[in-house]
Formats: sequence, structure tokens, C-alpha cells
Amino acid sequence: MIRRSSVCLLAVVCMIAIASTVCQAESLMTRHVREVTQNGEAVMVGRLPATQTMRFDIVMALRHRPELDNFLEELYDPTSRSYRQYLTPKEFTERFGPSQEDYDALIAFVKESGFTVIHASRDSRDVQLKGTVGAVEKAFHVTMGVYQHPTENRTFFAPDREPTVDLAFQLWHISGLDNYSLPHPNFKHGTRVPGPQITGSCPGNNYCGSDMRAAYYGSGPLTGTGQNMGLLELAGTDLADLTTYYKNVKQTEPYTPTLISTGGYSTTCLEADGCDDTEQTIDMTQEMGMAPGTTMLYMYVCGDAYGTGDFSDTACLSAMVTTEAAPLSLQLSSSWSWKPADPQTDDPYLEQMATQGQSFFDAAGDDEHWTSSNFAYPCEDQNVICVGGTDLITNGAGGPWESETSWPDSGGGISPDGITIPSWQQLAGVITKQNEGSTTLRNGPDVAAEANFNFYYCSDQSGCGEDLGGTSFAAPMWAGFLALTNQYAAENGDAAPGFIDPAIYPLGLSGGYGAAFHDITSGTGNGFPVGTGYDLVTGWGSPNGQGLISALTQPAGPSFTLSANPSSLSVQQGSSGTSTITVNPLNGFTGSVTLSASGQPSGVTVGFSPNPTTTTSTATFTVGSGVATGTYTITIGGVSGSLTASTNVSLTVTATGPVVSFNPASLTWGKVKVGKTGAAKTETVTNTGGSTLDISNIATSGDFALKAFTSKKKCGSTLAAGASCIVKVTFTPEQTGVLSGNLTFTDNAAGSPQSVPLSGTGEAAAKE
Repeated sequence: MIRRSSVCLLAVVCMIAIASTVCQAESLMTRHVREVTQNGEAVMVGRLPATQTMRFDIVMALRHRPELDNFLEELYDPTSRSYRQYLTPKEFTERFGPSQEDYDALIAFVKESGFTVIHASRDSRDVQLKGTVGAVEKAFHVTMGVYQHPTENRTFFAPDREPTVDLAFQLWHISGLDNYSLPHPNFKHGTRVPGPQITGSCPGNNYCGSDMRAAYYGSGPLTGTGQNMGLLELAGTDLADLTTYYKNVKQTEPYTPTLISTGGYSTTCLEADGCDDTEQTIDMTQEMGMAPGTTMLYMYVCGDAYGTGDFSDTACLSAMVTTEAAPLSLQLSSSWSWKPADPQTDDPYLEQMATQGQSFFDAAGDDEHWTSSNFAYPCEDQNVICVGGTDLITNGAGGPWESETSWPDSGGGISPDGITIPSWQQLAGVITKQNEGSTTLRNGPDVAAEANFNFYYCSDQSGCGEDLGGTSFAAPMWAGFLALTNQYAAENGDAAPGFIDPAIYPLGLSGGYGAAFHDITSGTGNGFPVGTGYDLVTGWGSPNGQGLISALTQPAGPSFTLSANPSSLSVQQGSSGTSTITVNPLNGFTGSVTLSASGQPSGVTVGFSPNPTTTTSTATFTVGSGVATGTYTITIGGVSGSLTASTNVSLTVTATGPVVSFNPASLTWGKVKVGKTGAAKTETVTNTGGSTLDISNIATSGDFALKAFTSKKKCGSTLAAGASCIVKVTFTPEQTGVLSGNLTFTDNAAGSPQSVPLSGTGEAAAKE
């Protein structure tokens, strides 16, 4: 009896303690109140009607943050045993997500508050809801006011104080409590800057998404097979516009993307309803154009950008890190910008992406350099791969990369929201006096791609247009390019590169930089200078095809890559050419590399000097006279212990150049008076080579001055391969005594000039 009484008393005490804790309202871990409402810049003009329905998203906090920070550091450290050992969404939840008890308590709280659950799961760490303004004010202890925007001709709604909740633990954030910052798509209309003619494959010579694939990847076999891609969109779309695009550009639409509503927002966007789906269609054409063989493109919609202007970025991100709505996509992008009340709002989801091997790209904006008055977020976030803009020239429609300069409208600069500089930007050589970056704050962009006013697009059920540009095009391009990279990694048994910023900054400082990136070194900046290496206009530059793919998919531990310069050679039969093979060390590699060649046809030999090498070697390609003309791909392989790498050299074998043959083999005169024209010699000249000889470009050297080289029979200005003709040669001796010199044939072909020996005797001219 005493024991039972003691147990009952203890239970009562616990219940009282729990009740006391629950009744104490807990503040959230992020800010929600806008500064303009606190300092009076935005004047309150009323309150939201209590019966009005709102959509919002409650986000739970992560557990074990110090452990997560350590795990991320090891996950992207090539010397760590945890390097690229990614987590699944379930594993992330068990290690860092909320406890089941806390999740259950939150569900009970929202139901007791009278909210309708749109979506909720412990793995996504959020509960997407709708409810009346009155219920929101009561549950979060706020007043939802209506304010006059201080700089825009509109009103916005926002809470008057930081929300609190009657739970025994802190929440992370509640998104959707204000519409102060309207989301901003990063495309713009403009006029092409005068310069080289754009030669895109789309109507009006504008660029298609497929042109970007050809320029930045090439014609290789990678298409994104086996990969899924994801887009964050703050408005829905009309997939008919995507179909119109593919029909007009005469290409096959790879598949119909899947639209996913998050937070209860509509996936439909019709011009008749005042909605513009230009951004959404752009994003699809660029991701699918770069990686047309992907399994699926998922568009996550979490906003009403062209209606009420409210959105829930966390609703999109929470869906992207789980497999509830769709399979996990390793390549994600957004071309939208907005101004959050707290710039750390999305970090838990962006950090989770990094732990799961996902990369999230965002457009740097089209408002030149970042300031507090334009849009830098979320590109300025440490956990986002920020993409700037360039002006690309290709070698014809659907052709390869030819040249690239910066795009003057590209966003970039130093974080206006005070986000600290990440560790990879603190590496010596990244921030310099020349690029004027910050040594304490986040700099952007990280990378770049074509964004000039050269694109073709379709939108709004009203047709298609030209001359559209913006970093909206560049960000999804990069996501598509990463789909090619992840396919390559999967096919070669390597882990996905995941969040690529920790990899590309060391790469940019290494000898492998030129093989991986197109360094943009010229053009107009956005207030910051454009120059060699990293800059705050184009980052490290644009992707350089297979070179970057190979660099990003290197296995853990010390390793190396190879690069060839030039990577394309043209050599005549019977001649030789050279290319410099560079060993690019990765992750502290210091070993020597033994080089070899494979894939060359019979008659072509390749030698290396020195071999082995730790830095560079000269590869000499010697082509026998009997090797058939054509283009051959020769693979240069490197071995260092168990490590291997390779690069390709394209060898084009051309026909032997013209070869001069005289009959007799040399021209000899007797005695000839100096200053007097020598007697003509009749000779047969034959072109025994494999290409046409220009016989009009003749000169003498040594003791002779040529007076005439004239045709006698069947000779024109050129002589075809294998043909012969008769010529007359006359000259003037330059001095007395024994004469020697050469009759020289100069031609454009390799092996030119070629000479025929001359000899004779010069006598003093007779006195008058």
C-alpha cells in the first residue's frame, strides 16, 4: 500500500510538472518580425480579418547540431574515412531529426489549435497547414497586421511580434506568416550587346537548351540516365508551354515533368488568371536540354507569386529532402530570389541536402552587384551553389564552346545579409586584392554559365519569344550538368560529388583548373573586376565538359587527373607533333605517374619525355608515311600504384605535303659572268608528295639571285600531287669564284620550305 501510494504521488507530481512546462510559451529559433514593422517605416493600416484563411508551415528544429557540423566537415574531407558516405533521409531523421515524442506533441498542438493539416511527416520535420487568421493569432500569440509597404505601392501582412508556441521544446521556424518580400524570378528581357553573331539552333538563331549541352558538355554519351532532377518554383505552370517549345524547335520532348504541390499551393499557372509561367518553363527547358536522358524532372510548387504573393520556401525544401512525394533528386535548382526575415531560415534543409549527396543551385540575380536593396538570397547562403551569368559564343548552331566573357548584368558580390565566409572561400588564393572579395563574408557567385539575351522561350499560352536572358537560364543548366556528372559517377562505381562547393574551390587553385573550367577573364563586371581565377562576377567560370565531370567524381584519398595541351593535333604522314601532358594532383597526391598511350593506329608511335613524371611530360606523336588519313582518338593513361587516370588526344592525320623532285637532282652551271644573266637550264620538276605544290613561290639563297623560273611545258602556278612539268631556270651570280646556294620552294604545307642545291663558278664581268 505504501509503495502504491508513493507511485501515485510521483505520477501526480510529474503530471503537474509536465502541465507547467507545456503552458510556458516557447519562442522560435529564427526571426519572423520584419525590421520595417519594428522601426515604423511600414505603417500599420489595419488587421487581417480573423476569418481569412492562411497557409503556413511549421518547421521543427534539428537535434545534435554540433554532431551535424562535424559530420558535414568529415563528409566533404577527402582524407576522411567518412568522405562521401552519404545518409538516406531515414538515417538523417534518426541522427538529427526530431524525436517521435516531439513530433507527436506538435501534431497534437496543431489539431488542438484548429488547423487543417495539408502535409506532415517526421522525416520532413514540418507540418504544412491552413487555418484562420484568428486561430493563427491565438496559437502563436501574435497580431496579424496589414502594413503599408515603405518602398512599393502595396500593402503586406505580417506579425507584430515574434511568435511563441505552447510546447515544451523550441521550434525552428514558421514560414508563410508574412508577404513582405514578393519572390523575384531571375530572367529579364533585353537587347543583345553588339558583338559576334549568336548562332543558336532555335528560331532567330537564339539559343536552345540543347545548345548549352553542346557547348558545355559536347557530343559525348552522358545524358543523365538514371537521374532525377528537381526544381523549386514559387508559382505553378502550364505544361502545354513546354510542349510548344519542343514542337517549335523541332525536338522531341524527353518526357512530361511531374508537378508536385507543397504547402497546398496550386500547380496551375494560367495567363488568364494573371499568372506568368515564363520562369517555370525556362527552368524546365534548360535542365532537360542539358540532360535529356534523365528519368524524371520534378517541379515542387510552394508559392502563389502572381496572386497573393505568399509562399513557403520550407514546404518545397522539406519535400526535396525526402522520398515521400518523389524519389530523391541529387540535382536541384531554383531561379527565384526573395528576402527572408532571417537568412538562416532554410539552412537545416540545405545542410540535410549536403548530407544526402544533393546539390542545390540558385541564380545569382540580374541586378548587378548585391546590395541590401536587391535580391541576393538564397544564392548568398553558404549551403547553396550560386550561379552567375556569362556571354557565350559557340562555333555554330549546336556547336562547341568557342569563347566566353562576363555578362554585365550578372548578380554577385558580398553577402548583404552578413552571412559569414565559408571555409572553402578562406583557402589562400581565392580572395585576392585583384578580385576585391571579402575575407569575412560570403562571396558569390561560385560558378557561372550563359545568361545574355540570346535565348528562345515559350510561355503563358500566348506563343514564344526571343532575346530573353538572365541567370534563370544558368542555374538549371548547372543542375542538368550535374545530372551528367552523377550518371558518370554511378556508372563508374563512384559516389556522387554532392554539394560541390568544397570540391571546386581547391580544384580552382590546382593545376587541373583549366581542364575543368572555362576561366572567364574578360568582359564588363557588376561593380567587381573580372579576371583570372575566381572573381565575384563569374566565380570559377563555366563547366568544361568531361574535364570537370572527371574532376568532380574522383574517388576518396590522394589521386590525380591528366590533361593534354593541345588536346587536338593535326600531323602529316611522315611527320610528328607534340602535346604537353600535365599531371594534376588531387587531395595531396605526390607520387610519380607512368604514362602510356592506347588506341593509336598501326604506324603511329607515342613517346613521353620524361616518363614517369610528377608534373608534365612532352608526348611526341610520330606518324608513319603509310598511316591512313583520318582522325583517331588516342587515350593517354597514367598509373601511380593503384591509382589511374586518363585523358584523350584527338590526332588528325593529313596527307603528306608536297615534295619537290628535280631531274637532274641539282642545278649546275659552268662559268658565268657576275652581273650577267646566266644561261637558262631546262629541268623537270615533279611533285612526289600527297598534296598540291605551289610552284609560283620560288626564291634563291646563297650566291645566286633568281632572274626567272618559267614554265616551258605543262606548268601552271601549282603542280598536283604526282605530276611533273618542265621549267626554265635563269639566274645572276652574286660574286666571283665557286658559287653555292639553293633554289627554295615555299608552301603552306608542313615540311616547307624545301630546297634544291645550286652550284657554279662566277667570273668577273668583262670591262667595257
